[in-house]
Amino acid sequence: MPLDDPHPPPTGILVTRPEPGAAETARRLAALGWDPVEAPALQLAPRPLVAPEAAQALLLTSRAAVPALANSALPRTMPVLTVGAATAEAARAAGFANVIAADGDAAALETLVAARLVPAAGPLLLAVGAGYAQDLALALRRRGFRVLRRIAYAAAPAPDLPDPARAALREGRVVAALFFSPRSAQCAIALIRQAGLAATTPALVALALSPRVAAALSASPLAWRAVRVADRPDQDSLLQLLGPR
Repeated sequence: MPLDDPHPPPTGILVTRPEPGAAETARRLAALGWDPVEAPALQLAPRPLVAPEAAQALLLTSRAAVPALANSALPRTMPVLTVGAATAEAARAAGFANVIAADGDAAALETLVAARLVPAAGPLLLAVGAGYAQDLALALRRRGFRVLRRIAYAAAPAPDLPDPARAALREGRVVAALFFSPRSAQCAIALIRQAGLAATTPALVALALSPRVAAALSASPLAWRAVRVADRPDQDSLLQLLGPR
């Protein structure tokens, strides 16, 4: 057998996660020996946060909401409950001292709120992206909480796939794609089709952060070699699906 395989297996991993986050995921992939191919499906932009005069706690479903908090008048001693560890880390970096992380999804955050807080202590400030976390707000209201949902960022579909991502897909250098949310998965699918690259996806394994993301992938018009779901809704579990290099 020749020492140098003239046709080595592809090592490219398509990263559809938006910033902030895409670059960090790319660094993790590179450290694991994979070749990250960045193709953020969404573009996020902070919005000035209109904070209420009083709230018993701040709820964060994404670290994308944290930049909007930088110039807010929110006391840094306010309890902050986040969807997961990465968002909790970002909140601490923004100066919030009392931060507790849930286990990675909105259902876990709802459970954490119900276990730690009581409706009588005051309203909850839910800082989210435009169009996001409406189900969480409804679920908490059903538990008796007053929820003040405020927009901290907007997410818009990316206009197209970056040229390096187009080339990597066209040349068969991508073996798998990472998908972090149902909306970003849907936008990534639209971008791939728009680029005329739908024929490339049957060679890819689609890796989904959660069952909801997997459902969006399975319902799409694209075919995949396989759709796999992380054991837990966090990046570490998602990357474990890649296996060893």
